[in-house]
Amino acid sequence: MTTIIQGSQLRKLLYGTAVSNAAGKTVPQNATSTIFTVTGGRVLVTGLFGKVTTVIAGTTPSAKIVSTPTTGTAVDVSSATAITGKEVGALLGLAGTVGTALNVQNAGAGAALPSAIQIPVGTLGLNVSAADATGAIQWTLTYVPLDDGAAVTAA
Repeated sequence: MTTIIQGSQLRKLLYGTAVSNAAGKTVPQNATSTIFTVTGGRVLVTGLFGKVTTVIAGTTPSAKIVSTPTTGTAVDVSSATAITGKEVGALLGLAGTVGTALNVQNAGAGAALPSAIQIPVGTLGLNVSAADATGAIQWTLTYVPLDDGAAVTAA
C-alpha cells in the first residue's frame, strides 16, 4: 500500500513547523532558562510539549513557561505546577489559555493540545522555582508564522 502523505507532512499541515531541542535541557535552578527563541516577527504557537529525559529531583520544584519579548514585559504563559519526582517519560505541555497551569503527567499519560497562543519576538523560557532542582526535559514546539520572516529556533 502506498502512503500518499507522510506523518511529518500531515503534522506540518495541522500544527505548523516543529522545532525540538535534541536530547533535553537541564532544568534551571530558581531561574528562567531559554528553551526557544522567536525571531523575525510573531508566531502562533500551536503546541509546546516537554518529555522528561532525566528524573526531576529537588525540594518541591514547580515549573512554568515564560514569554520574554524583546520589547515589552515578560508574561507567564502558564502558571506554575509541581514537577517534583517526575519520572523519565513524564509529559509536560501547555493546556488551555494563557495563565492556565502547565499540564504535567506521568509517563504513559497523554498531554492535551493547547489553544493557539500568539508569541512576540523574544524568548520562551522554563522557570523552575527550586534552588536544588535537577533533571532534564526535551522540548518540542509547533508553530505557524504570523509575520513574514518569523521563525523559532531551539535554544
